[in-house]
Amino acid sequence: MNIAVIGLGNMGLPMAANLLRAGHSVAGYDLVAENRARHAANGGRVATSVADAVGDADVVLTMLPAGQHVEAVCMGQGGVFDAVKGRSPLLIDSSTIDVDTVRKLAAEARIAGLDLLDAPVSGGVGGATAGTLTFMVGGTAAGFARAEPVLKAMGKAIIHAGASGAGQAAKACNNMMLAINMIGVAEGFLLADRLGLDRQKLFDIASTATSQSWAMTSYCPAPGPVPAAPSNRDYAPGFATALMLKDLTLAQGAAASAGSPTPLGAHARRIYAAMAEQGEAGQDFSVVFRWLATKPRDEAV
Repeated sequence: MNIAVIGLGNMGLPMAANLLRAGHSVAGYDLVAENRARHAANGGRVATSVADAVGDADVVLTMLPAGQHVEAVCMGQGGVFDAVKGRSPLLIDSSTIDVDTVRKLAAEARIAGLDLLDAPVSGGVGGATAGTLTFMVGGTAAGFARAEPVLKAMGKAIIHAGASGAGQAAKACNNMMLAINMIGVAEGFLLADRLGLDRQKLFDIASTATSQSWAMTSYCPAPGPVPAAPSNRDYAPGFATALMLKDLTLAQGAAASAGSPTPLGAHARRIYAAMAEQGEAGQDFSVVFRWLATKPRDEAV
């Protein structure tokens, strides 16, 4: 297929590379010259504009920082909707944005005769590079059927979550639960340290007991028990604190809109906001263990 990828950053670039490896022709566009050069080095075509990228595309994939960027790329002058008039490529937005914006964009796409899916991902830069992302897809069944073969080139789990916005809803819920869980694991291992319990012993016990979780067994925030975890690489991301804060903020916005109580989600957001303000924004979100270790008991958020 001819695929356009708009946004060749930390996630979009390796996703485009996996599409190229799968045999697709990929036209990429990004505002950053270095990202465009890397896409060219991977064998992709560098487009001169959004309109140039999507001109003959069968599929348009966007991976952008926030809702306003996706809206501008899709609906702005010279954007995707304008550039594909008279054609019906499938539009897939894999950015992590708010549910209201994606539903608005999907409705506008339908008016223009287009199918737009929200398909945010889980797996971070490592998953994007390895082609093992999880895609949570919202949109029509027909659109999902068209998208699935393309998404399989970039992910290991492709799940149709429901109608437009369901993908973003799933991402917000998933990452809120992950943040809460990660803080809990960090607190447990920090308490173990201060009680004189060996970290590996706690890991061996807890990983087969009722507190077992992905945050512990695959991504343990305490250095030592999981060699591949960011905690053993000085918390190099991974999935940065700033990105977790963004997702928690989106989750809180969704909770407010839905009238759903999320007291632990709100508290997790306060913790990650404090971490970002205190210099941990670029570190992996599991750095919460190290951050908590610097706080007196009564001064943690």
